[in-house]
Amino acid sequence: MGKAVETKVTLCGIELDNPVIPASGTYGFGYEFAELYDINILGTFSFKGTTKDPRFGNPTPRIAECPMGMINSVGLQNPGVEKVISEELPKLKKCFNKPVMANVSGFSVEEYVYTCEKLDKCDQVGWLEVNVSCPNVHGGGMSFGTSPEAAAEVTRAVKAVTTKPVIIKLSPNVTDIVSIAKACEEAGADGISLINTLLGMRIDLRTKKPVIANKMGGFSGSAIFPVAVRMVYQVAGAVKIPVVGMGGVSSAEDVVEMMLAGATAVEVGAANLINPYACRDIINDLPRVMEKYGIKNLNEIIGGAH
Repeated sequence: MGKAVETKVTLCGIELDNPVIPASGTYGFGYEFAELYDINILGTFSFKGTTKDPRFGNPTPRIAECPMGMINSVGLQNPGVEKVISEELPKLKKCFNKPVMANVSGFSVEEYVYTCEKLDKCDQVGWLEVNVSCPNVHGGGMSFGTSPEAAAEVTRAVKAVTTKPVIIKLSPNVTDIVSIAKACEEAGADGISLINTLLGMRIDLRTKKPVIANKMGGFSGSAIFPVAVRMVYQVAGAVKIPVVGMGGVSSAEDVVEMMLAGATAVEVGAANLINPYACRDIINDLPRVMEKYGIKNLNEIIGGAH
């Protein structure tokens, strides 16, 4: 029996077997999941947020549960870019034979430049996903992603030292996401990914204090899906570069909905923490959902709701 549907998409010039990508921070460096199933079925995945220097992360507790979601405040715990390149990527090479998406964070423009320049030279890296939701330590602590100027500055600086596609990952905790996306596009971004987590909080009724040591954290999970779809729709309608959609995606139907909103590829985050087989299950279910809705080729539905 011939393959009835086409799941391949092209993201910034690189072909993916399907648009399903585990999101940064929910999939480690891949090999942990390779013990459970063959991760080569993925389109690709975005590895754990990497910074110039090693980071221990935030104090615990870091996780709070919510209906239809969760709040996390891990604080970019990672071994630093040198160790990622010398230790994590070689381990990944043994179980993943596709280009991987490198997720980069920084607390100054110089840190973003340093880390991106190093990762850009790695053969395994296909794209650089640059997370601009980190606080700018030299700029008063506001995140780079909250102003068009700051987001554009990071984009320009990273593009100047890299050869691979640069995808800027935007924070949803802003009043006008479209202006920030357009500023990144004008500064040379090859793609936009959104949304990062919303800002959330829980309070423990027994202790009468916030559940998370840091008080607030990133709110993710299926509860935020409608917000993510709205923002992906707005940004995809305003820019000409590809959009990677994420935020509460937990089924093959959600993937199709995100693509109709304008996403070329779709990241799956919190769902991996609930069910480690989530991405495998979504990929396996995609052809059934496509057939159900009369979709022969995923490329034909990108932005179809516009």
